[in-house]
This record gives sequence, C-alpha cells and structure tokens, in this order.
Amino acid sequence: MAAQRAMPASPLRVLEEALGSLTAAGDAEEAVTAEGAYYLEQVTITEASEDDYEYEEIPDDNFSIPEGEEDLVKAFQMVQEQAIDTQLLEQKTVLPSKPAVPEVIEDFLCNFLIKMGMTRTLECFQSEWYELVQKGVTEVRDAGNVPDVYTQNMLLENENKNLKKDLKNYKQAADKAREDLLKSQKERDFHRMHHKRIVQEKNKLINDLKGLKLHYASYEPTMRVLHEKHHTLLKQKMLTSLERDRAVGQISGLQATLKHLEIGHSCHVPNIRVAPNFERENAPEGPTQKSLREAREQNKSKARMKDNLKDSEFPTDIQPHPNLYLYKENICPAKFDYKLNNIFRLHELPVSCIVMHPRKDILVTCGEDHLWKMVGLPKGNVLLTGFGHTDWLSGCCFHFSGNKLATSSGDCTVKLWDLSKGSCILTFEGHNHAVWSCSWHSCGDFVASSSLDTTSKIWDVNSERCRCTLYGHTDSVNTIEFFPCSNTLLTGSADKTLSIWDARTGKCEHSLYGHMHSINDATFAPRGHMIASCDACGVTKLWDFRKLLPIVSIDVGPSPGNEVNFDSSGRVLAQASCNGVIHLLDLKSGKIHKLMGHESEAHTVVFSHDGESLFSGGSDGTVRTWS
Repeated sequence: MAAQRAMPASPLRVLEEALGSLTAAGDAEEAVTAEGAYYLEQVTITEASEDDYEYEEIPDDNFSIPEGEEDLVKAFQMVQEQAIDTQLLEQKTVLPSKPAVPEVIEDFLCNFLIKMGMTRTLECFQSEWYELVQKGVTEVRDAGNVPDVYTQNMLLENENKNLKKDLKNYKQAADKAREDLLKSQKERDFHRMHHKRIVQEKNKLINDLKGLKLHYASYEPTMRVLHEKHHTLLKQKMLTSLERDRAVGQISGLQATLKHLEIGHSCHVPNIRVAPNFERENAPEGPTQKSLREAREQNKSKARMKDNLKDSEFPTDIQPHPNLYLYKENICPAKFDYKLNNIFRLHELPVSCIVMHPRKDILVTCGEDHLWKMVGLPKGNVLLTGFGHTDWLSGCCFHFSGNKLATSSGDCTVKLWDLSKGSCILTFEGHNHAVWSCSWHSCGDFVASSSLDTTSKIWDVNSERCRCTLYGHTDSVNTIEFFPCSNTLLTGSADKTLSIWDARTGKCEHSLYGHMHSINDATFAPRGHMIASCDACGVTKLWDFRKLLPIVSIDVGPSPGNEVNFDSSGRVLAQASCNGVIHLLDLKSGKIHKLMGHESEAHTVVFSHDGESLFSGGSDGTVRTWS
C-alpha cells in the first residue's frame, strides 16, 4: 500500500476519478429522484491532509502519448495503467440513496423563510432538518405532499375562464333556440289557421257542388227537351236551305228562259231576287250600320266591276251524291287479312300524304322533301315529279276529273298543278302560317285550305283569289274536306272541335264536341252518313252526320292517330298511328285488326278503289303496299 501510495498519480487518472465520482453522484441523484427524496449534505474540505506526506509533482509530458522517437516501453506501460484504471472504475460501488426532502416542501419552506427575511432561521432549519433526515429520526415520506397553491389557483382560474366562456356560448345558443322556437310556434299557428280556413272553404265548396248537382239534375229534363228542339230546328233549317237552293235554281232557269223569249218579244221582265236573310234586311238599322253597309256595298261593287266576269258561282242545283245509295252492306265483304306486299322508297324525308286517282290505278305521294310524286301501280314506277314548293308538303287532293292536283305546304301556299303538262298553273297566297290540308269542291271551281293561323280559306280558281275566310276556331285547323257534291265543309282543329260550315256564306252551322285532345284528321264516309275523326291521343270517334251526334269512341292510344280513311264499302276504317301500326276497325262487329310492318311512324293510309289493296306512308320516306 505504501508503495502504491508513493507512486505518483497521473493527471489522467485523477481526472477519471473525478469523473467517476460525478457519475456516481449523478446515479445516486437519479435513484433519489426515482424514489422521490432529495437531501443536502454538508462536506468540509480541508486544505491539507492529516499526514505530512509530500507528493511529488508529475510533469505534464507523461500525460501525452509519446511520439515515435520515444521509447516503446513507456508507451506500453501507459496503456497498462489505463487498463488498470478502467477496471478500478468498473469495480467502484455506489452508496445506497437516502430519502430526501420533497421538492414541494423544501421550496415552500425556503420561499416562506426568504420572503419573511428569516435567513438565520433558514440556515438553522436546513442544518437541523437534514441532520434529522440523515439520522433517520424523521421520515419524510409519511409527511405527504404539500400542494402548490399558486399553480392550483392558476389552473382553477383558467378553468373558471373557460367555463365562463362556455356558459356565455350556451346562453347565446339558448337565446337563439328560444327565438327559433317562438318563430316556429308562430309559423305553426299561422299554418294551422290557414289549414282550418282551407278546410272550411273545402266543406263550403263540397256543399255548393252538391247543391249545383241537384240544381243540374232539376234542369236536365229541360235541357234534353231543348236539345231535341234544337236538332229539330237544325234539320228544318237544312231542309229550308236545300229548298231555297232549288228555288234559286228554278228562278235562274226561268230568268234564262225569259231572256231567250225577250229576243223574239219586246216585253219587259223584272229581275227576280231571292233574299235568304229577309228578316235581317227588313230589320231597322242605325246610322253607323247604314254607313258600314254602304261602304261594304261600294267595296263589293268595285270588286264586282273587276272580277264579276271571272268569279265562280257556287252550284245551287247540285245532284245527290251518286254513292249515297250505291253501296250496300252485303255487296262487298270487308277485308282484314292484308299482308305486306311491297315497299317503295320514294322520298328522302317522311311521307305526309297519299291520295288515289279518281279513275286510274295511280297514286300521288307528298313528302317533307318539298316534292310530290305520281306513282303507277302496281310496279311503283314514278310517272311525274312536282317541283315548286319551298317547304315541306302537308297534303294534296285530286280534281274530280283527275286532270288537276292541289297541294298544300309549309311555305303558306296552295298550288294547283296541271297533270297533263306537269307544271304549276296557279298559286294561292294568303295564309300567315303553314297550310295543313286542302280539298277540292266537286264542281272544280273552288279549293278550300286549312292553316296553322287558326283560319280556313275558300279559293276561287277562276278569279284566282280568296272568296271567303272562315273564322271560328281558336287553334290550328289541321284538316279540311268538302262533303261530296255539296257546299258543306268539314274542319277539324287543335281546339278539340269539329266544325261544319256553309261554303257559300262562310258561317259555321254546327260544332261537334267530344275529343279531349287535338284533332289531327277527319273525313266523310263514302255514303256520306258518317264522319270519322282521330286525335293526338289515339282516340278515334264516329259521328252521325245526319243527326250530328256521336256514335262510338275507340281508344287505340296512347300513340297519336295521324290519319283516318274509309274503304270503298264504308264498313272498314283505317287509322295510321305514330307507333307504326295500321289499325283496321270493323264498323259492323267492332273488332280491331292490326297491321304490323312499319319500322317507324305511320303518317298516312288510303284504300284502293276496289278495296283489294291498302297503301301507307311512313316517316322513313317509304310507301308500303298491303294486299
């Protein structure tokens, strides 16, 4: 031991021992911290040790690693000393930690004594306190933890602020909810009051409706009687008009005879004039009506001076319709077993109308490609093509002689064509919108047309002007047709009504109500006793033309019906539908037969004269033959 103590200690070893003591103190401090006890220890360091042994100083040259020129033995000895020092540091033991004073208690007491200026008491407390702790007389762990009042107060104040802020928000939310509740209650009361009022009005309307039903039931017999009287008077009126026409014809014949007699005899014969409305002429008129009548008569006189020689007269001695008693029900049996025979592609755009020649096996088709074509049957060869319209063609009609053709178009015009020359001979202009249909009078001097402008017009072929405009419909007039060998005109309109007009006066004689949708087409039966019409919802109606009453209603919808036509016997009615189906209605049995063959919409349908064939046109520009 003496030899070892006498050995001079190297500075490196001294530094390592100090580092080891600090590390041990740190470990002890960590252990105490882990246990939750801290203490202060008073250490007195003397300037000189008890023994008088003098240690010799070690020069600093030995601390550094010798250079290459020094002896290798010294370097080896230094490495061994470092290894021994390392082993000694590893074998150093750590004293067990002692319980220390909690930081909270120590800080509290020290801060209190410092604040009060009791420095001596603080020194005495620290010396006595730690002396007792070292001796183990006082157990610090049993004392418990002293709360930090200031920290707790700050936490409580922050929590109190947060709670006050939340309370304020909750109050605002409660106030808003209260306002919304009051608003909802007011709205509820308003709607409840409104509902009560509506219920009262509904009950009142129900009571009024019951009263009106009873009132209507009481008037229904009277209305039935008045309706019968109306039909009786209408029949008498028609008979009177016919008798008047005959009388006018007889008078015109007598006048012609008298004119011939005047050549041989110089006798004066006064002109005979028949006044159809003598009651109106004898009625008193005011100055305004008189001036209007005089101005009207002046205009008429001027027009007569210009066109008196050209204006045509409506025939008065019309012979009865030749087909009226020609066809019997059992002469020509109805046919329904038609099959698709041929397809002719004649137009590039949809086919809008097909009509048969009155005497020959020829048909004319109109298309939306601005053309009409005359086609020979049964081969389907095109005989003639008509150019001239600037817009789509909507309809066409043959003159009864078969030498002329009338066409209507979307360019607001009606054109007359001479088929022997293949050219347009006359154009009527006067409609404001597209012309939907046209019809030729049996005498051949008049053409009627219907238009989208809610009017119909009667054109004079000889004077080349509009003789009359028919006003009365409130929507587009989609179809028009003359009753054969008469001056009666039939129109169908989008206002859901059919109207019967007197072409001579331009007045509506009767209207037929019953359709619930726009009427697309209407036509007369060959015998003239019936009218067929179809509307935009696929409903077809039959009307008794003699009684002017509906007969039956057939619904083949919901696809619209575009056109209806009778066969030559008048027993079969064909309807072209927008779903591509041709419906054949047996008027005797009421059965409906369907012809399926069109790939798209069917726009028009017509029978041949012998009833052996059926022709239909579609939106694909083709004409299909059924036989």
